[in-house]
Amino acid sequence: MSEKENPENLEELLSEDVQEEQVTENEIESPEEEEIAIEDQLREDLAKEKEKFLRLFAEFENYKKRTSKERMDLFKTAGQEVMVALLPVLDDFERAMKELAKSEDKEMFKGVELIQNKFKETLKSKGLQEITIKAGDAFDAEVHDAITQIPAPTKKMKGKIIDVVEKGFSLGDKIIRHPKVVVGN
Repeated sequence: MSEKENPENLEELLSEDVQEEQVTENEIESPEEEEIAIEDQLREDLAKEKEKFLRLFAEFENYKKRTSKERMDLFKTAGQEVMVALLPVLDDFERAMKELAKSEDKEMFKGVELIQNKFKETLKSKGLQEITIKAGDAFDAEVHDAITQIPAPTKKMKGKIIDVVEKGFSLGDKIIRHPKVVVGN
């Protein structure tokens, strides 16, 4: 008997054939599994990149909104500085009108009054608003600036505004000069 026909060798040969087939099957399954693993990895990478992109896009949108808001605030504050600088001129007009009302020259009074009204309207068109208060209004520390306290003439006037010394103004929704008032205690 030859070695190939020997039953012991036959078993060895069969086991080698089976091993070769298993190796061949493993080689066939391995590329498929490898492709699936690579595909899963690529999907994960794609999901990560999409998330990075969305975060970056959202961050950029927030940046645009923030810079736009800052730009608008800058324009408002630039106007605010000019308005604050013009408020003493407005106060001088008020004092001049009081003095001119006492004089007999009515034409000059009318001329200065026209200039004052035009000046007020111009400032109003740019967003300046007078804070309207009068004697007897309740004192609010958030809005009013108390320069002094005096004894209240009546019990009703206690904690209320007795006199307005200087008018207050707001630009939009921001107070640029608080009204200066005298409060009763």
